[in-house]
Parts: sequence; C-alpha cells; structure tokens
Amino acid sequence: MAKKKMEPIVVTSKAKAILKKNGCNTASDAMDGLNGWAYWLLDQAAKRAKANGRKTVRVYDFILPM
Repeated sequence: MAKKKMEPIVVTSKAKAILKKNGCNTASDAMDGLNGWAYWLLDQAAKRAKANGRKTVRVYDFILPM
C-alpha cells in the first residue's frame, strides 16, 4: 500500500534556493524527504513538551545536533 502524501509544510522555493546557493541540484523526491523530516521533528518536539508537562513547544524541545 502506498504512503499517504503529507501536506507540504516546507517552502520548496526557499529550500531549493539554499541548496542552489551551496552548489547543489535538487532531486524530484528531495522535498518530500525534507517535508517528512520536518513532520518528524515537530512530532518529536510535541512528544517531548508533553512528556515535560507542557502544551507549549519550546526551542529546546527540538533535539538537534549542534
């Protein structure tokens, strides 16, 4: 069964511009992957906020390598 396509939450033109600025082309499926990752990040941040007894997602709920 095919996966249901998620509504885009990433601005494709902005993301492609950043990639182009860095000398990269964009594959046809790249934005789907980026969009999926963005959904995953938001889900994880919401789970972390709830686990800490909050309804508000804060910057530190996004666990990102720096």
